[in-house]
Amino acid sequence: MGTNIIFYGWKRSVPGREHLSASHFEEYLSYLAGLQQDGVIESFDPVFLDPNGSGINGFVLIRVDPTRASQLLDRPEFNEHITRSMMHLEDPVLSCGVSGALLEDRMAQWVASIPK
Repeated sequence: MGTNIIFYGWKRSVPGREHLSASHFEEYLSYLAGLQQDGVIESFDPVFLDPNGSGINGFVLIRVDPTRASQLLDRPEFNEHITRSMMHLEDPVLSCGVSGALLEDRMAQWVASIPK
C-alpha cells in the first residue's frame, strides 16, 4: 500500500528570517507548479492556518500518484527545497499519508488490526 499524500508543514519562520521564508515559499510553489505541469504530481495546496495552538501554522499538501511518491521524495531538487526550508522554518514536518481509495484500504487494514 503506497502513499498518495505528502504533507509538509511548519510552525513559523525563524525570527529574522521571514524575508528568506517568503522568497523561498514563492520558489517552492513555482517548483511544485512545474511538477504538476509535467505530470509528476497531481496537485498541491498551500495552506495558512488561523492561530490554533497546534504548533502547525501552515502546510503544503501534495497529491501524487502512489506509484510516483517515492520518486518525488528521492528527487534531489525536492530534497534541496526541504533542506533549504529547514534553515528558515521552525519545526518543519514532512509526512506521507493516504486519501481517497487508499484511505479506504488503510481504514480496512486498521479495522482488521483491532483486537477482538
